Amino acid sequence: MPAYVSSTAEPPWFARPAARAWTCPPAPTEVRDFHASLAGYAPTPLTELPPLATELGIGRVFVKDESCRLGLPAFKALGASWAVHRALAARAARGDATVPVTLVSATDGNHGRAVARTARLLGHRARIFVPRGVHPEAVAAIAAEEAEVSQVPGAYDEAVRQAAEAAAAPGALLVQDTAWPGYERIPGWIVEGYSTLCAEIDEQLAAAGAGTPDLIAIPVGVGSLAHAVVTHYRGRPAGPPTALLSVEPTAAPCVIESLTRGEPVSVTTGETIMAGLNCGTPSSIAWPQLRDGLDAAIAIPDAASVRAAGDLARLGISSGPCGAASLAGLRAALTGDGADERRAALGLRPASTVVLLSTEGSAANPAATTADK
Repeated sequence: MPAYVSSTAEPPWFARPAARAWTCPPAPTEVRDFHASLAGYAPTPLTELPPLATELGIGRVFVKDESCRLGLPAFKALGASWAVHRALAARAARGDATVPVTLVSATDGNHGRAVARTARLLGHRARIFVPRGVHPEAVAAIAAEEAEVSQVPGAYDEAVRQAAEAAAAPGALLVQDTAWPGYERIPGWIVEGYSTLCAEIDEQLAAAGAGTPDLIAIPVGVGSLAHAVVTHYRGRPAGPPTALLSVEPTAAPCVIESLTRGEPVSVTTGETIMAGLNCGTPSSIAWPQLRDGLDAAIAIPDAASVRAAGDLARLGISSGPCGAASLAGLRAALTGDGADERRAALGLRPASTVVLLSTEGSAANPAATTADK
């Protein structure tokens, strides 16, 4: 089936319904057992919100609430903990017993804090590079994990470049959640770590009598979480396919631009309250999965995310601007001009079940709630 690109400026939209027929190998099963062994592990809530189902004309809407994951206000600890575990084991197997290690990373907020927390708990050091635009409270939270914070005047891609240079020092280990040619193994482990979130959703939907979701909406920065979700749902041996929708800021639409052009591209990013999604280049290992496995992509302005965060708060869900992007993106897809075409591309019916990934709580990346961008 062909791809569809919106012919109007709002909302930026790409769809390729043939994605539901694409398959890939599943994630390793031992990841969930590793997370279950960690102190403080518990599945995060999957909360049903009937008012949203009524508003959007679908059967059931659930929100996967990542506002408290392993003691942090975002899902990122899943990837950081598993990747550091695998990377340190690999170093030990090579006979590299340098202790302590300095874990180095660039971040828009949540990943860096997760790396810093992991380092502190394991008795290692951390150095985290933070680009412009990250809220000072988010920067302070990283420093509170006893990490050395290096603030970068440039955008996220520049922070990644500087982190990679710093990680060349003896005893340093780059733990980055985006990949590029020559640096792909650790980002791959981070993606594997996120598979626990998907396994929890399966169990929670089964307990709620909801079965397989018809659609999952995923906030996207470089695409690592979306990579994990694609792998999970396209790696199923049988069962009805799940449509997958990526959502990103109009100020940083690297995934939708790449899908539209048919190849990975870098974009110049602007300012957005969705700081954790303010990324200019898709991860190299995520790109093939996103290209082949995503049903659709949409980009949203800040105002839509602000509205969604406020609505989720009134329904009892703490969601930051990035987490609320999933609701904002679903609304943009299912309402307004062209909504019928977009709904059909996603395969949604009046009885469909949708899961929104709320990837961070309101404490993760504090931002003004009156933005209009």
